[in-house]
Amino acid sequence: MAQDQDVSRRDFVKAAGAVSAVAAAIPAVHGAPAVQKVRAANDQVQYGIIGTGSRGSYLLKHLKGIDNGKCVAVCDINPDMRAVGQERAAERGLDGVVTFEQGNAEELAYPDRSFDCVTIAFGIRNVPRIERAIAQAHRVLKLGGRFLCLEFSSVDVPGLDALYELYSFQVIPRIGDAVAGDRDAYQYLVESIRKFPKPKLFATMIEASGFRRVSFTPMTGGVVALHSGWRL
Repeated sequence: MAQDQDVSRRDFVKAAGAVSAVAAAIPAVHGAPAVQKVRAANDQVQYGIIGTGSRGSYLLKHLKGIDNGKCVAVCDINPDMRAVGQERAAERGLDGVVTFEQGNAEELAYPDRSFDCVTIAFGIRNVPRIERAIAQAHRVLKLGGRFLCLEFSSVDVPGLDALYELYSFQVIPRIGDAVAGDRDAYQYLVESIRKFPKPKLFATMIEASGFRRVSFTPMTGGVVALHSGWRL
């Protein structure tokens, strides 16, 4: 099992640039609902961001008054992606209230009930044992805390599903080969999207980890979905 996890980690580090590039191409409106939900929290809160530091910087950019008693911890297994997040936080003058750490989503080093909100965007799909990552998010949340997960999903619009399938497996790998010279990384990306649990199944996995009031919101015909759960 440990060997399988090491292989998966290497695949993730290799493909992280591809994931970030494609995620960045998704309209920014997908991040807006998550930002609005996080903003609804109390004035003084602790945010935990799991996954790519570069995606976490998007959330940081849109949070108002982050220096007003708020604290953000970004945890990423990939040092390159974490470095990108650190640079962007420094550019926005947020390096004093944001901490960046290298860590495994399956084994978070934070104490129990540390955060008011835990988010992960376009990252949980790459975790070898997804259930462990969800359980860890539940563990580090305070009572009344919220888990938000933005992830690629399954297209549910007739016609668009076939077009998206064609684009994913025929176009994206070729773009990766032409632009980045790494077809395998982009092939890994589209295959990981296909293998990821359907929204309803993923919602049951979130519930099985102890979350309540679990819901998900498909966007752009199901290309992505925002999943939500509360620790109550």
